[in-house]
Amino acid sequence: MNSIKIDSTWKDALEPEFLKPYWKALIARIRDQYHIKKVYPPARNIFRAFDLCPLDSVKVVIVGQDPYHGANQANGLSFSVNDGITLPPSLRNIFQEIRNDMKIEPLSSGDLSRWATQGVLMLNSVLTVLANQPASHAGIGWEQFTDAVIQALNTRRTHIVYLLWGKYAQNKGAVIDRHQNLVLICGHPSPYSASLFFGKHHFSQCNQYLAEKEIIPIDWH
Repeated sequence: MNSIKIDSTWKDALEPEFLKPYWKALIARIRDQYHIKKVYPPARNIFRAFDLCPLDSVKVVIVGQDPYHGANQANGLSFSVNDGITLPPSLRNIFQEIRNDMKIEPLSSGDLSRWATQGVLMLNSVLTVLANQPASHAGIGWEQFTDAVIQALNTRRTHIVYLLWGKYAQNKGAVIDRHQNLVLICGHPSPYSASLFFGKHHFSQCNQYLAEKEIIPIDWH
């Protein structure tokens, strides 16, 4: 992790962040923890969301909080798990809303790279986590970096759909220009707040907006 291996479009846009003191301290700390502790996702997947979805390709942003902390779950995309892993409750609820909203049956795999390659940036606010310790890497610098990601999109791009589920994501997206983009908000899809998530039709609203802007909609299978 001495040199940042991230998609070139993102690297160009975020170059100022890589020169800041917080970034150097963050990377030094994360590098050390990967050497001595179990950290998720695997280091090669930390920036997977960006590699699968270059800045110029972003159509939709789904904001999560931090990676799953269980073995073999986190793969660098918010809400996504590796193929063959049991779907976590939040992802099960996302698939249920897709069924109800889009009248389609999502694929059984929880690896959402199939969305990412269509232009869905699956952005966690915090990009790493210690095994079995949720939010263990919160507050050490990742949030500043991912704030810069949202700001880069807000400055350089328009007509993006932001899906902000839960208060955390909504606070994260407070800077987004609502006149130039579509911002959809509701409760988080976790079982604790799913009643505030179901029935909001975010997936169909997203595709309708993209179609109106003459952008190819997302296949949510």
